[in-house]
Amino acid sequence: MKLDPVTLEILNNKVAAIAEEMCLTLQRTGRTLYVKETADFACALAGLDGRFFAYPRSIGVSGFVGLECAPSIEAVGELNPGDVILTNDPYLSKGLATHLPDLQVIAPYFHEGRIVAYGWCFVHCSDVGGRVPSSISPTNSEIFQEGLRIPPVKLVRGGILNSDVALFLRANSRTPDANMGDIRAMLAALDTGKRRVEQVIGQHGAETFLDAQTDLVSYAEKKARDVFSHMPEGTYRFSDYLDDDAVSNLPVRIALALTIKNGEIHLDFTGSDPQVAAAMNIPSHGRPHAWLTLRILALVHTLDPTAPLNAGLLAPVTITAPKGTILNPQEPAATGVRHAVAIRVNDVLNGALGLALPSVMPAASSGVVIPVVVAEPNERGGRNVQVVEPMIGGTGARDGHDGVDGRDSGISNLANNPVETVEAELGIEILRYAIRPDSGGAGKWRGGCGLELTFRILTSGSNVLGRGMERLLFRPWGCNGGKAGAPGNLMINQGRDTERRLGKIDVLEVQAGDTVTFQTAGAGGWGDPFERTPEAVLADVLNGFVTPDAARRDYGVVIVGHAVNQYETNALRAFGRAPDASVDFGPEREAWDDVFNRQHMDDLNRELLLRPLASRQKLRSDIFRQALAHLPGDFPRQRASRHQGQAARHVLEHAFLKEGETNREH
Repeated sequence: MKLDPVTLEILNNKVAAIAEEMCLTLQRTGRTLYVKETADFACALAGLDGRFFAYPRSIGVSGFVGLECAPSIEAVGELNPGDVILTNDPYLSKGLATHLPDLQVIAPYFHEGRIVAYGWCFVHCSDVGGRVPSSISPTNSEIFQEGLRIPPVKLVRGGILNSDVALFLRANSRTPDANMGDIRAMLAALDTGKRRVEQVIGQHGAETFLDAQTDLVSYAEKKARDVFSHMPEGTYRFSDYLDDDAVSNLPVRIALALTIKNGEIHLDFTGSDPQVAAAMNIPSHGRPHAWLTLRILALVHTLDPTAPLNAGLLAPVTITAPKGTILNPQEPAATGVRHAVAIRVNDVLNGALGLALPSVMPAASSGVVIPVVVAEPNERGGRNVQVVEPMIGGTGARDGHDGVDGRDSGISNLANNPVETVEAELGIEILRYAIRPDSGGAGKWRGGCGLELTFRILTSGSNVLGRGMERLLFRPWGCNGGKAGAPGNLMINQGRDTERRLGKIDVLEVQAGDTVTFQTAGAGGWGDPFERTPEAVLADVLNGFVTPDAARRDYGVVIVGHAVNQYETNALRAFGRAPDASVDFGPEREAWDDVFNRQHMDDLNRELLLRPLASRQKLRSDIFRQALAHLPGDFPRQRASRHQGQAARHVLEHAFLKEGETNREH
């Protein structure tokens, strides 16, 4: 440490304020709802090593602290004053971008002829071409279907916009004017950062500014190591599932062995499924990537709120993510809906850390971020593409606190879009946007409720897209006796004769007069529901979070009118319940694990990764097709009998033996 603590703290607040002012500039000058309302963007300051030493604390996407700019900076060669780098390619940027709609820009900040820092920002733009409006489809099988790939290039040279690059951008988007408006807003944000950095250098000097960068990162690292050193050492294992990969009915497994030792944490994702032929892969490049470590950042800031928010928090974290898995895919795997997997990684980290710190970590959150998008025909023969709402759910309950209803900042700080603004930008009518009753998992501390969004389509031939739909099958888990939350739903024309219940959608065509209803899952509960005070249950009923029927069924509390019937409540609760400290995954996951346990899945994935990349998906599908043929058609919603489970397991256990025999015959 070269700076004294007082100076370091002053500079910590100043550089964080610069990052936040950059974000405010971007939001004020942005063109689209993604920027103005949803706040799907971020800005930061990077040091000479390309890692962030200053990150906003309260605006924009919160989870990208661990991204690295260095590979993109190195890719373009020498930089001069006024240059700005642009990229969106997950592979060529080495994970700085993680899907194509996230446009990343980087500007070198010079002082007296040398670079003293880099400004960075990204925006999720409306459309970068590709197969579907808004560019993101869960059923894309390779990145070439997802839109225009932009390797690290100079968007601006010496302060002048590169017209050739701008021409490519405009020619490959359904929303070129909106995209260029947001790009100019990013350039304005970078200019704001440049001016503020010059002011700080004018006040403190260039050397002090450079020393602050390294000292702040070192200080954050020390804070993180102190937190980890007070955690119980050991290896903690946890796994969770995505409902499916959007192109088959096969669940996708994320497995983790988390080891805490000597003030460090190692994350081993061995046992996770191979990369999928869908858009749900995280391009981590085997690094401690932001999408694989976000829960670690949240833990450090929970246990030590004084820690600076920068890349140093991840210095004590190492990672194993085998190449070719869904968490470290090989090119050209599609990545458009990678956030759905990142949320499940968050849940797996949360579960493993909860085994080490049961009184600190919450139950599972609702586990979804669904940017609901409508693309409607316009008078020019094109399409108006806008986000309606970034649908989320609630947060998991924890010891001493209920979960937050209808709000989850687990991976980002995305904001609600005002109904009036949405209706002004799109031909839809919002009919309902509300908390979803009875969705939060029951517990001594109740899980946060999910949300319900219903809107009417006003323009025929419109498309609805819901990227990242999850927790329709496998529920957000409860813990320490708390119950799992309710799964989500998607319905067309709810309550009419033409009502349809759908699963995941790609591009759903709707007509004028149709209504669309998204219901997100509720979060998991914490602790025995029968230990929740009757007064708290009554308040939930009066506030619309829990219905009277659920109060009786789940909590043993009888509500009559606006009061608790104490006599009947005492009678219901007299039977009590056996103490349960386990995780409640819900009946669907329990049915799955009864047939395909951890050892079976570990063995299967180990064998699959030994096979050539091109054959893994088909081999996995063939094995599960044969196994599922022995199980009920609605499995795992319907449990298998003992005989059915044995037959299905036999397929998995002998699949590779048969393959070996076949190879020997050939």
